[in-house]
Amino acid sequence: MKATGIVRRIDDLGRVVIPKEIRRNLRIREGDPLEIFTDREGEVILKKYSPVADLGKFAQEYAESLTEGTGHIVLITDQDEVVAVAGLQNRRLTETAITEHVEEVMRNRKTLLSNSPNDRPPVEGLEFTSQVVAPIIVEGDIAGAVVILARDMTPMGDMEVKMAETAAGFLAKQLGQ
Repeated sequence: MKATGIVRRIDDLGRVVIPKEIRRNLRIREGDPLEIFTDREGEVILKKYSPVADLGKFAQEYAESLTEGTGHIVLITDQDEVVAVAGLQNRRLTETAITEHVEEVMRNRKTLLSNSPNDRPPVEGLEFTSQVVAPIIVEGDIAGAVVILARDMTPMGDMEVKMAETAAGFLAKQLGQ
């Protein structure tokens, strides 16, 4: 574990402030849920909670089904990284950080359709010709996104948008239960 040299005291209500520098580095925002663990040595561990990552195998199987139905690459993300990927040969993108581009689409809460290969990628270094990004919104909170990417020159349209939005809605229902 890396020492930061920052000391904080617990207040009378049992609260401790996580320094701004650490929150910025770990991309922890106000209102983000954190899991709290303890280990055998008595250390307290805080981990950013990702309900989408908790879907694990289900999210992976869902991504694979979407790939079979569309023939395109499918990524399912939480607010910070890819949690499931399908349609790529020999590429492991799970746990890869998403770009500011996907974060922006999630913040806007609107599905993005882009048929420009020059548009910003959802993950650095990933090549594509078209993309659809649909945010996953659970009870008003942003949980992640469903991303569909095409590598051929066939433009995507309403069908891919509806598939991504339907997938995002379905995953939101699973997370809201």
